Amino acid sequence: MTQTQPGDAAATVAEFLDPAPLADLLAGYCLDVQAGQRVLVRSTALASPLLLELQRAILQRGAWPTFRVELPGEAAGFYAHALPSQLDDVDDLEMGQAKRLDALLGIQAPHDPRELSGVDPALIARVARARRPLREATLKKRWCSTLWPTSAGAQQAGMGLEEFAAFVRRATFLDQPDPVASWRGLHAFQASLIERLQGTRELRIEAEGTDLRLSVKGRVWVNSDGRRNMPSGEVFTGPIETSANGRVRFTIRSSPAGVDVDGVELVFRDGEVVEARAETGEEYLRQALATDDGARRLGEIGIGTNFGINRPIGAILFDEKIGGTVHLALGRSYPETRGKNQSALHWDLICDLRAGGRLSADGQTLLQDGRFVMQHRG
Repeated sequence: MTQTQPGDAAATVAEFLDPAPLADLLAGYCLDVQAGQRVLVRSTALASPLLLELQRAILQRGAWPTFRVELPGEAAGFYAHALPSQLDDVDDLEMGQAKRLDALLGIQAPHDPRELSGVDPALIARVARARRPLREATLKKRWCSTLWPTSAGAQQAGMGLEEFAAFVRRATFLDQPDPVASWRGLHAFQASLIERLQGTRELRIEAEGTDLRLSVKGRVWVNSDGRRNMPSGEVFTGPIETSANGRVRFTIRSSPAGVDVDGVELVFRDGEVVEARAETGEEYLRQALATDDGARRLGEIGIGTNFGINRPIGAILFDEKIGGTVHLALGRSYPETRGKNQSALHWDLICDLRAGGRLSADGQTLLQDGRFVMQHRG
């Protein structure tokens, strides 16, 4: 693996992944930035090539960019030094900004993906509860999340930096002659998948260690086609909150807040988690489930459709979109799905169906061994 010094990483990545087309895709297709709008962009200094191109792209659209750039160690420093009152509150200035902005872009560009691994999970859950009003305010605006490759991210993915940049390029369709046309093509496929799912009452997930049934009757399926997440590639909805029954084993590692969690097994009864264990990170799992009353129920079920993402990299933004997988989120529902679960938590966990798994809709196979079976309902 090529070793790159942190100070050189941003420039080096730009050699492998041209930031200009990505900036244009984000400002245009994803956020549809309009003249006069206020756009807040959050990232780290490692994403500086992309940030500078975003400044250009947003200004050229007549809008106003504002950047919030996180320093290495800043997040861990907050947990180390914040007073109890600061753990349980939100900065008024930040809340005011969230209410006034028109669009928000978050760019993952980590110096250290494991920065918070030593923080007490109870503190992380505590801050999540306090920041819930801020998240709710920003989710009402146009928003998008993406990733800029860094040396630390490449190491987490088990790739060299050049390989990782190429992986991101493929996943975002920037390797295609017309990326926007490719995203519109995926939108069309997902629209046909949603048509197939319309009227579905019960979904069943079956795999090794997994047999879970849940109801989606009357819920709305959302076509996630790159406008909120870049990359994207999923359709999702909110399950009936009391409907999940059975057992599920999540076979792809998760790293919420930089904490490794792996081998999660949950048992549901009438929609609520009644048993929970993890091979790694069990304490984080238990604290997450204790976040609030809604944390023990499902807020989302999603089906990954992006076959340009063919392996997990330790970033949920990518991993939940892997074609042929299913993910379930503990906690908050998205209102547009008609989901009703409320929580400060929204934690996506992935069940890989590509090696002997099945997803069925009202008894008819929809996914088998990671491949779609698109017969129409009779």
